[in-house]
Amino acid sequence: MTTASPEILETAHLAFKHFTEGLATGEWQAFLNMLTSDFTFWFPVGAFKGKNVGKEKAREFFHFVTDKVFTEGLVLTLERVTSSDTTVLFEARSEGKMFGFPYQNQVAISFDIRGDQVCAYREYLSIHYQLQS
Repeated sequence: MTTASPEILETAHLAFKHFTEGLATGEWQAFLNMLTSDFTFWFPVGAFKGKNVGKEKAREFFHFVTDKVFTEGLVLTLERVTSSDTTVLFEARSEGKMFGFPYQNQVAISFDIRGDQVCAYREYLSIHYQLQS
């Protein structure tokens, strides 16, 4: 199996940094600036379930995430990075409040890189809710 080039890894790590900052603060512009005009993303649940295309759709999605779902921010802790050719996968733990309730998650975030931009995003998650007693 081949791994991504140093340039691909550098772009992906910068994108992941901007992505985590967006989740924590709701400031998405730095991440959005890294997206190609034909950016495609997949999401496993909700109103954005399935394949979504375009930067504007991405803007809507990421603002929905911080404006409606994780209004107090979400913190990601990186655990592992793997790559092949132009795809880089980040495995992380996340913690915060989802719709105001305690939330923990194991997540895999995949970026496809073209040049110095992200052309695709996929997310795979395993949700762990902390139940209120």
